[in-house]
Amino acid sequence: MKPRKHSLFGAFLLFLSFGAAAGDTLTVASPSGKLSVEFFLTRDGQPAYRASSRGRELIHESHLGFTLDKAAALNKGFFVRDSALSSFDNIWEQPWGEQHFIRNHYRQLKVQLQEDGGDRRQLNLVFRVFDDGLAFRYEFPQQPKLQQFAVTDELTEFNLAGDYSAWWTPAQAGNQYEYLYRNTSLSKIPLAHTPLTMKTGDGLYLSLHEAALHDYSTMNIAAGQNGHLKAELVPWSKETDVRAKLHTPAVTPWRSLQVADSAAGLINSYLTLNLNEPNKLGDVSWVKPGKYVGIWWELHLEKGTWHSGPKHGATTANTKKYIDFAAANGFDGVLVEGWNQGWDGEWWNGGGDKFNFTKPYPDYDIDELSRYAADKGVYIIGHHETGAAVNNYERQLEGAYDFLEQHGMKAVKTGYVETGEQLLNGNYHHGQSFVRHQQKVIDTAARHHVMVVAHETVKDTGERRTYPNMISREVARGQEYNAWSEDGGNPPNHTATLPFTRLLSGPMDFTPGIFDLTLPSRPNNRVNTTLAKQLALYVVIYSPVQMAADLPENYAKYPDAFQFIKDVPTDWESTRALDGEIGEYISIARRERGGDDWFVGALTNEKARDLDINLDFLDKDLSYTATLYRDGDKADYRSNPESYAIETRTVKADDHIAAHLAAGGGLAISLVANKSE
Repeated sequence: MKPRKHSLFGAFLLFLSFGAAAGDTLTVASPSGKLSVEFFLTRDGQPAYRASSRGRELIHESHLGFTLDKAAALNKGFFVRDSALSSFDNIWEQPWGEQHFIRNHYRQLKVQLQEDGGDRRQLNLVFRVFDDGLAFRYEFPQQPKLQQFAVTDELTEFNLAGDYSAWWTPAQAGNQYEYLYRNTSLSKIPLAHTPLTMKTGDGLYLSLHEAALHDYSTMNIAAGQNGHLKAELVPWSKETDVRAKLHTPAVTPWRSLQVADSAAGLINSYLTLNLNEPNKLGDVSWVKPGKYVGIWWELHLEKGTWHSGPKHGATTANTKKYIDFAAANGFDGVLVEGWNQGWDGEWWNGGGDKFNFTKPYPDYDIDELSRYAADKGVYIIGHHETGAAVNNYERQLEGAYDFLEQHGMKAVKTGYVETGEQLLNGNYHHGQSFVRHQQKVIDTAARHHVMVVAHETVKDTGERRTYPNMISREVARGQEYNAWSEDGGNPPNHTATLPFTRLLSGPMDFTPGIFDLTLPSRPNNRVNTTLAKQLALYVVIYSPVQMAADLPENYAKYPDAFQFIKDVPTDWESTRALDGEIGEYISIARRERGGDDWFVGALTNEKARDLDINLDFLDKDLSYTATLYRDGDKADYRSNPESYAIETRTVKADDHIAAHLAAGGGLAISLVANKSE
């Protein structure tokens, strides 16, 4: 069966309504009428909105506006100059992704506001309502009385209709995203990162986030009582109250809320991508998904070191070993960490200025390795750990990416490890200055045809649509915590939570595929999964670049299980989240890009459970050879994690697969179409 072709189409239908007094309401509904938003001005002329789902109020009256530095607030005294309703519907193509073609269908309300007195400043609000969610953003038109200005607070409210159950990680002004998720009522949240995922009392699932974050500060969420939430922007630094420095014309990121009838429905939504602008890079055929191995896990296990010395991991000989392994098993890249000078000393604790991004250690022959890798059909993945020394990195940025390009390194992993709240330049890690820095990195990488996999960076808000070389990022607790975290590693529910929270924002470089799960060299740590669950992660946790993270010798012990890692694609034609509950279990099916084969991943938390996997997503005209990589009959992540079984059967679209998942376990399935039919 050939992939279906979709025509790209779009249409705007425009209706104008002029003027609105305080108390008058402007309404926009989603294409099916399922969701609606009402905009109005309060008696003080403050912008406000409310939202409903199927006629039931979802967001109560919520106020909008800003306070500014050395200027009057932009939050009241407005009248509506003009408003316009429009609709849009098109299908666009992802150059890579979890879904090849995506429909972007919404209705829009644009409201143009102006102050009734004073400087008569203007502010626009744009609402977009989809069947799977809603979003709005502010626009600051070019105007003589508002040119350069600084935002000290964004007054955006999200006053939800209840104190819902929420899954969240704690946010601080400049701190990291790498925490375990907590599940509490909204009122128990002091300050949270987004996406903030919720479940209402009547079974709706919500996710509050932002989209198209460019030249602005990241948004956290402050919670009050009874579901009252407010945007809280990360400050520029400790020394100022300024959150964002803007120059008109300017726009904020979209403030978005996904709405679904099931937890799986959140995953099947592409709201965040649809709110981003189309590709600005032109021909991105050089951006290629794939799989990689590398000098990484051995460093976290302390079998080798990042710094120079007798245990230095990034040597010419060791790198050639990984190149040979990648070439023999069909992998595309080899990540090498610790290759460049600057790792000696406390680089993570203020020593990042010592990093040099074009000077290898003497025992790492980059010219020889680039040649050797190319001869084997493999490329080296560069590594730029900055130690949060952003200014040092920016001084070397052009030269560093020219170095990558000249040595055939098609991708780079960046890092910004820091022990305090601030970067070395004194600015907050998730503030506007770092957002600007990240854009410089993306732009520089694009000029040199380099893909970026960013760690310790700002959260994903869908930029990959506009800049497809921003291919993946971390921004959550990944696999490495299993090697050394004092809490004993990621608990089994962590990977059953990520798909409904962090992964709603975009791909994650989680680095799955650990087979030696008990970590004999790390007696206080272990990987809290079964081996079959490690295979399932390749389907459940989406990334266009996936690592086979374990040591080559550990894969040699289980060659039949390793076959799934070799077979599973990283680029998809379509994705369907089949079932799941947040923090409990999930099952996902994905079809390979441009082909007929499907892959399924299912996993559970610490509880064993039985799942029924309906194969109705398969082509009804074909049969498939299903290879099941399942937990062994006596598997358990605590006592028998490496027990697994492999079964093969022929299936069709009207079949079901009954699966038993062990405690902390999982299931991976390859479904290969029988082409002779």
